[in-house]
Amino acid sequence: MISASTTGTFTQVIIIGAGMSGLAMACQLKKQLFCEDFVIYDRAPSFGGTWYFNKYPGCGVDIPAAFYSFSFALYPQFTCFFPKQEEILQYIHGVADEFSVAQKLVGHTQWEGADWQDSEQCWEVRLREIPSGRKFTRRCRILISAVGGLTNPKHIMLQGIERFQGNVVHTALWDQETAVAGKNVIVIGNGASATQLIPAIAEDAASITQFILTPHHYMPGKNFRINGLWSAIFQSIPVCFWLFRAFIFLYLETSILLGELTWLGELMRRWETYRSQQHVRKCAPEQYWSRLTPEYSIGCKRRVFDNDGYLKCLHRPNVDITNDPVVAVEEQSIITQSGKRFPTDLIVFATGFSLSQYDVDLRGRNGRTRQEHWNRFGCIQAFETVAMAEFPNFFYILGPNSGRGHTSTVYSIER
Repeated sequence: MISASTTGTFTQVIIIGAGMSGLAMACQLKKQLFCEDFVIYDRAPSFGGTWYFNKYPGCGVDIPAAFYSFSFALYPQFTCFFPKQEEILQYIHGVADEFSVAQKLVGHTQWEGADWQDSEQCWEVRLREIPSGRKFTRRCRILISAVGGLTNPKHIMLQGIERFQGNVVHTALWDQETAVAGKNVIVIGNGASATQLIPAIAEDAASITQFILTPHHYMPGKNFRINGLWSAIFQSIPVCFWLFRAFIFLYLETSILLGELTWLGELMRRWETYRSQQHVRKCAPEQYWSRLTPEYSIGCKRRVFDNDGYLKCLHRPNVDITNDPVVAVEEQSIITQSGKRFPTDLIVFATGFSLSQYDVDLRGRNGRTRQEHWNRFGCIQAFETVAMAEFPNFFYILGPNSGRGHTSTVYSIER
């Protein structure tokens, strides 16, 4: 990593974001375009993006490891089928070292906006050093937004939470010093983060009460270690690893049928709904079945894969779930809508992310803002999810409407 003071005031390319999108862009600038004149800015001190900030117990990916790596930097050495955060971050740092892009990163820097300078045909990028608060600008010919959607935690404001005497933490901002052992833990949320977190802390916590509103479709899954023999085969015979990746790709692509308004799509939805319901009935306590069964059709929300034994964990005497909403917080407890009080030492928000990556002030030709541009078209959009008219030489990676709920984000980044 380099400091902002050592970078020049002008560079050909500026990349905002040092997650997997920014890393892929940096590697391809060097590999495909032989470009060395670029700088990456990120608020974190190193590469990783969401995998740098999300460090809660049990954090991992729900896409098979073989397909959660770049095609230009294959990694047959993953030890688990669904690797955890530490291993993914290790892979990311390994790629940065392999392509020698670490020295292009300026960390601890917040992107505050950018303005197109028509007379000079360049972007003026506004930045702020996080530790000092010092603001500065840099200019570039090409500006690339590699800011992902899993960036800003979604917080829920609860009445009286400022009076709470225990700890409050969001899964996306988990502090490694957070004590769980012997604590009464409240978990608010029931998406992928909560599904991974609860089994990871259930043995240590005195009690866990999970508050859910809208249930998800929980799909059967199991994480397992990759046999050393297979790892050796994949490393020594690369074509085997490519074939394995291709198989995973094709298997994941079948999930597209969930959204098809055809007889085949209806058949797929019925089958996946049946699998989800059977998994809940097989693994979860009967008293929770109704709370874990959605009324909406499968495919309306991203499915949650139960790879870590979440549903089985609900059989533990110290784990409970309720759909009684939290309405207020006291010094040592929370209060629900029905008036019940739950004593607690730790409140964990597993409430996902606020999709605010497009809130940064971006102004194109004639000072037109990004929001004004979208208002003219009536919706948030970009050509091929990558470019916008009136914003010359500005490009998105994982831009508007690029999110996929069925396959690897890494694949989407490269495409």
